[in-house]
Amino acid sequence: ETGRRGEDVALDWLRAHGFWLRDRNWRGGHLELDIISLKGNELHIVEVKSRVAPVMAEPQRNVGRTKQRRLVAAAQAFLHGEDRKNLPADLEIFFDVMSVVFYGTGAEFDIEYYPNAFIPLYA
Repeated sequence: ETGRRGEDVALDWLRAHGFWLRDRNWRGGHLELDIISLKGNELHIVEVKSRVAPVMAEPQRNVGRTKQRRLVAAAQAFLHGEDRKNLPADLEIFFDVMSVVFYGTGAEFDIEYYPNAFIPLYA
């Protein structure tokens, strides 16, 4: 439930900042993308990390190397599949992270947006 509420808050924030929702909780086999959004010719793959205070570590710290690899694999599956239809040809792709920390009853929260949080490296 915390994850779903965090995604709702993140989506509201993104919309308020000019992003358009392309897909939410997209699944390709065992891979998943929380939010896929567009802003101009930019495609933003947004990983949302939600927690209830007090937290021992910042939620975005849970997007380590393994999670990044899974996000990149999921994005590749999305871009090479049928879901690619109706997207601009000249897309720039960004991997963003949003952190949502809820306090008390959950009506109060902090949200942090980390655009271009990581750049996939291919070796």
